[in-house]
Amino acid sequence: MDHNKSHSASYAAAGVDITAGYRAVELMKQHIARTAIPGVVSGIGGFGGLFELDMTGLTRPVLVSGTDGVGTKLKLAFLMDKHDTVGIDCVAMCVNDIVCCGAKPLIFLDYIACGRNVPEKIAQIVSGVAEGCVQAGCALIGGETAEMPGFYPEDEYDLAGFSVGVVDKAKIFEPDTVQAGDALIGLRSSGVHSNGFSLVRKVFDVEKGGLDAYCDDLGMTLGEALLKPTRIYVKPVLKLAETVKVKAVSHITGGGFYENIPRSLPDGLTAQIRLNTLDTSPLFDRIARAGNIPERDMYNTFNMGIGMCLTVPAEQADEAVRVLNACGEDARIIGEVIESDERVRLL
Repeated sequence: MDHNKSHSASYAAAGVDITAGYRAVELMKQHIARTAIPGVVSGIGGFGGLFELDMTGLTRPVLVSGTDGVGTKLKLAFLMDKHDTVGIDCVAMCVNDIVCCGAKPLIFLDYIACGRNVPEKIAQIVSGVAEGCVQAGCALIGGETAEMPGFYPEDEYDLAGFSVGVVDKAKIFEPDTVQAGDALIGLRSSGVHSNGFSLVRKVFDVEKGGLDAYCDDLGMTLGEALLKPTRIYVKPVLKLAETVKVKAVSHITGGGFYENIPRSLPDGLTAQIRLNTLDTSPLFDRIARAGNIPERDMYNTFNMGIGMCLTVPAEQADEAVRVLNACGEDARIIGEVIESDERVRLL
């Protein structure tokens, strides 16, 4: 379609440049193409993204959906003028939730709302979304860029996403089968991921600078460490489920251990975590010291180095660690399930 003749001088005078939107789409096409998987029917540009579901091997297919955003971590992207990784965060926050049910993510759509559409910046954001989709094995089949002058500051934007996956009903993970004695397997995080940044920004007072300060203990600048994208665990978890009985999975997001691990455990059971197994990143030590934050609050806010927690039978724990590490994860046994009414017990 030729968009050269599509232009509204009146709309442009109000702050919305239609032609910038077309330019952004052209720039992002190369990134979107990387995410194509079998089942993609339509290209971008239509009113809806089409995907043909392959029913092979599915007796009773169940669709699983997830939606989320990046949150105030975006403020760091603005300050550092780096926009090619937050899209990975956006995908991760959705697909890591979906895989907690045992589902394989199939499709993803993004939503970018901005004060001013700068095509090159939008393309950078989408490049990160595409990379996240590649890591998760799903297709970016559509999205929306909304230019909203007067609602967002000219140089800022918000980013959210939506994903749909599928799992055969018989293979859905079953948290109600968890019992005392089951092992807890932790998958190492890449850093703070995408939660707790309102506290992080307050602790480091990032608006006043300091993000470019090199930190020997981190091996990079503070800003680089904080902006590291959320790790995507989809492929390793699904690989593990082929050979090990995965009973439950917790994605450690906002609320940390205390809010997320109990969501995958039946009443009367508690996750007993041995802190000496965690090998917590020095980044969390920096946050705790800078903000004088109690240990309880740290574990109730951040992932503390564990981005995902899996519950498996104790006799399969060593095999689970072996499989996950072979997939490139840093996996370890971090505790066990016990009978208790506590939300989480830290030892």
